[in-house]
Amino acid sequence: MRGWRITVTFGLVAAWLIGVTIPAHADSVPTDTCPDWPAERLALETQALAEHIEVWDRAYHDGGESLIADELYDQALARLESWQACQGDTTPHRPLTRVTSSSGTRAHPAAQTGLNKADDEGIRRFTSRRSDLWIQPKVDGVAVTLRYQNGELVEAVSRGDGERGQDWTARAQQLPAVPTTLPEPLSAVLQGELYWRLENHVQARQPDSGARGAVVGAMAQQAPSQETLNRIGLFVWDWPDGPTQMTERLARLTVLGFDTADYTHPINGQEEAAEWRERWFNGPLPFATDGVVLKQAERPGVRRWSSSPPEWAVAWKYPAQQALAQVRGVEFRVGRTGRVTPLLWLYPVTLEGRRISRVSLGSLERWQEWDVRPGDQVAVTLAGLTIPQVSSVVWQARERAALNPPSPERYHLLSCFTLTPEQKSECSAQLLARLTYLSEQLGMRGIGEGTWQALMEAGVVTEMLGWLALTPEQLQQAHGIGETTAAALMAQFNAARQAPYATWLKALGMPPGGDARLGDWYTLAGYTRTDWQAVPGVGPVRAEALVAFFSHPDVLRMARQLQQAGVDGF
Repeated sequence: MRGWRITVTFGLVAAWLIGVTIPAHADSVPTDTCPDWPAERLALETQALAEHIEVWDRAYHDGGESLIADELYDQALARLESWQACQGDTTPHRPLTRVTSSSGTRAHPAAQTGLNKADDEGIRRFTSRRSDLWIQPKVDGVAVTLRYQNGELVEAVSRGDGERGQDWTARAQQLPAVPTTLPEPLSAVLQGELYWRLENHVQARQPDSGARGAVVGAMAQQAPSQETLNRIGLFVWDWPDGPTQMTERLARLTVLGFDTADYTHPINGQEEAAEWRERWFNGPLPFATDGVVLKQAERPGVRRWSSSPPEWAVAWKYPAQQALAQVRGVEFRVGRTGRVTPLLWLYPVTLEGRRISRVSLGSLERWQEWDVRPGDQVAVTLAGLTIPQVSSVVWQARERAALNPPSPERYHLLSCFTLTPEQKSECSAQLLARLTYLSEQLGMRGIGEGTWQALMEAGVVTEMLGWLALTPEQLQQAHGIGETTAAALMAQFNAARQAPYATWLKALGMPPGGDARLGDWYTLAGYTRTDWQAVPGVGPVRAEALVAFFSHPDVLRMARQLQQAGVDGF
């Protein structure tokens, strides 16, 4: 993303990349370097991102609402710190240090610590320097502190900022999963996660379960149904003022009726941690998770706890299911049938081991709805683990680049069979797509989009079937085509003349419903709407399209060219 932009306009490629805005030298710019912006714009975009993060922080810490996926938040935070460093500011962003003051907040009896997030190397260092390590799934829900006095639940506080949170006591007492009375008259502070109950949930298959949002919504409702309350479970992941030894702590929690021990296991190092992480990511669980938590059994006394991430515990998140990608350009491609498809060019990101640098938005309507411009930040996912797609616009750049998308009314199934001087800039993209499709259907080996583009740029091919009458000398006028290549092209062109009639009809772009078995070209050209509707599977809309195709002047001219070339059926 740069402070100035250029629109690609070289030869016929300008029309092929209609409306594309790409920064100069963008391919060589990684996402973690300083943007090549004027200082004023860098400050503007950095401030805008900081404001977005503050909104996300307030929603999460004040109300327990997650407006952005954790993995996207982490990437946005890293981007903010990178941009701040580019301006000489090395102070890391911190989440809000307090919850918005109100009569509905309470101080935590024991601070809820945050967690540092580690990668594979960080986990290796963490496990190699510590002993008596344990692992738990990182349940994706809403954190809560429960305080019991003489065995009775007297207080429930949302995580908030770790020091103070919302008073959830009344609602917690309504939840069947939260015991209001313990089996023994014990005074204790328990920390855990309220989660949405799921049946045999496999995180790897359903990363977007919406479980956290369901819990947030239920806790915010004035009068949730009993069915809703029953769907909320509780996983107690710590007992700050409990027994010092982990084994004793787990045993006592089991006696108290909590299933903490079922999901807390000792590990000897990174390899065993990885095994549990893999098992919980790909195996069935009753809740959604977003990683694992490694912790050492020995930790300081509860009075020394703070909301800052401790040294004795760390989170190891699952592989990212979404990547935060920065848009460097928007291209509007016109396809063979006239469909306009927006394509986003991205600063490359890696997801599931794949390097992604471009992604289609699918339709012009989607682009108009999202209004994506260079500089915007989008969330990229892999559909079916293979096809990159944009799931949302995470935030938009403050400085909006001007784009000029093509009018969809200009392009259709029968537009741009030829290039006239007046149509050159408008029709090159669709004609290029038509020629590429034609060579695929006719089986022209070694002739693809690049070949046709070179011939179009040289002015050698300016219409759909202009190549039929070319000579080797004319072909050599195109860049990169010498005598040998020209001879190979001529061989493919001559072979294409022998293609079956039905193949030629498809290559020319005949609408669905037409059938070569109904007769030769001139027979089909004489069909009326009524004739076409008598063909099985052809309704009024297809009949209209077929009549329009066979009567179009450019199509009739191509039929005469094929007749003169001796192509069967014409």
